[in-house]
Amino acid sequence: MKVISEISPLRDQILYWRRQGQRIAFVPTMGHIHYGHLTLVKKARENADVVVVSIFVNPIQFEKDDDFSAYPRTLNKDIAQLKVEGVEVVFTPSTDIMYPQGVDEHSFVDVPTFSHILEGTSRPNHFKGVTTIVIKLFNIVQPDTAIFSKKDFQQLAVIDKMVTDLSLPIDIISVPTAREIDGLAMSSRNTHLTVDERQRAPVLVKVLRWISYQIRGGRTDYSELILDGNNQLHEAGLKPNELFIRDAITLQPISNQTSKAVILASSFLGQVRLIDNLTVDLTVQVVDDREE
Repeated sequence: MKVISEISPLRDQILYWRRQGQRIAFVPTMGHIHYGHLTLVKKARENADVVVVSIFVNPIQFEKDDDFSAYPRTLNKDIAQLKVEGVEVVFTPSTDIMYPQGVDEHSFVDVPTFSHILEGTSRPNHFKGVTTIVIKLFNIVQPDTAIFSKKDFQQLAVIDKMVTDLSLPIDIISVPTAREIDGLAMSSRNTHLTVDERQRAPVLVKVLRWISYQIRGGRTDYSELILDGNNQLHEAGLKPNELFIRDAITLQPISNQTSKAVILASSFLGQVRLIDNLTVDLTVQVVDDREE
């Protein structure tokens, strides 16, 4: 496995694989590798001859400087795990490599609508930072396919739209959210939870599952469901941040044409912001508690 931090040698390696007729899969990460990341790597391996993983904590997608500084960085451990998985190259650029003229002078890519609703309302620059770094990495790696988790549901929708709108020749493959045994969505930020907070954290997915069950049982009073869900989170000691029930394709409010909904949630537990989501097939209703 090669660890490359400069753009030119990575492009040289990519060109070599291209000439060999190799298919390339790409997994962009911000590091602090856990099992959830490794499921993406395994999916990449199933869909390509060569797997490239990037590790870069992207400053322009953080709304607060202290959040960027506090993001866990475990590069040596990350590289060791990826080596075990047989990754061919780990790309580890510095901020100076990715933004040589500084972030204020850098060009940005902004995806309309999807980037400015839901989470984008409270974090107005977040998705612009995500799409800018993703397309920059795409241009450097030039993969045939890229692998993303469904845990960041709106982010995945934004990236899908960007790839479609800009006619990028890249297949986007999504992988189900990797979860702990108790249901908590895996995240690099989970390591910041205290022991007590970690025990309470699975309440978030439990509330999403409860809302999903209510919807599949026929409830359409979405505002009341959101209110009830936030109350349950609050009672469990979490600080609700955002809770939405939307069309899973358009991210707009549920309509008569909606066949699949998505429940999107974020909540603070101590200093950690947890995010999660569940999709709900509106064409199937629960008729017996034993089905849950």
